[in-house]
Amino acid sequence: MTTNTLQSETAVDAAARLVHATKVYGTATTAVRALDDVTVAVPSGRFTAVMGPSGSGKSTLLHCAAGLDRLTSGSAYIGEVELGALGDTHLTVLRREHVGFVFQMFNLLPALTAAENITLPLRLGGDRADPAWFDAVVETVGLRDRLDHKPSELSGGQQQRVAVARALVTRPDIVFADEPTGNLDSRAGGEILEFLARATRELGQTIVMVTHDPVAASYADGAWFLADGRIVATMKSPTAAAVLDQIKALGPEERR
Repeated sequence: MTTNTLQSETAVDAAARLVHATKVYGTATTAVRALDDVTVAVPSGRFTAVMGPSGSGKSTLLHCAAGLDRLTSGSAYIGEVELGALGDTHLTVLRREHVGFVFQMFNLLPALTAAENITLPLRLGGDRADPAWFDAVVETVGLRDRLDHKPSELSGGQQQRVAVARALVTRPDIVFADEPTGNLDSRAGGEILEFLARATRELGQTIVMVTHDPVAASYADGAWFLADGRIVATMKSPTAAAVLDQIKALGPEERR
């Protein structure tokens, strides 16, 4: 599929949507169109990889879909809530209560234990973790014997597991992950990707992951390929080889 409009799922089935989404940075001769009239629906309960070369717009797509950045034109939705209609306070609450984030940098608080870092978003909102859900998340990411340890006592892979658990513990409608294995070696990265895939299969989580790595994309249920701010191809059940072939098959203008 090579189109700038992707509606593989209906709006009812979508955990998030972008509708005619355009994001421009700068003005006049310095303007850069990071997203170019993209319409896309994120299927609920699926793991979606977003791929593309540097500067293709993949991180901008994630940030705008997650409400971390505002569109220049068009609309972004989490469920049926249009993000552009929300003020900063309501947008902050929506992100805290309905969206999880995993980034390349782990962003853990060094003075807190793993368990305290995991439950931090709940405590910031004045809530407590549901014990059964907390146990399910901890079991999924394999942290049972590390909960009392502080980040300095954990490996990089273990710290990212804590970050994944923190993203899942609020039972978000959707998790956005931006290069979550970028600071990890291949073994630890593979473990994190398997945890994300398990969260989709076993916990029913919806995950959107930006990555440049064909192997990382192969853990997802589907992949989108961006170039010059547009979705230029999609793939179901990606394999590393098929993803690499797709990247090679992009035309010269789409690879630049």
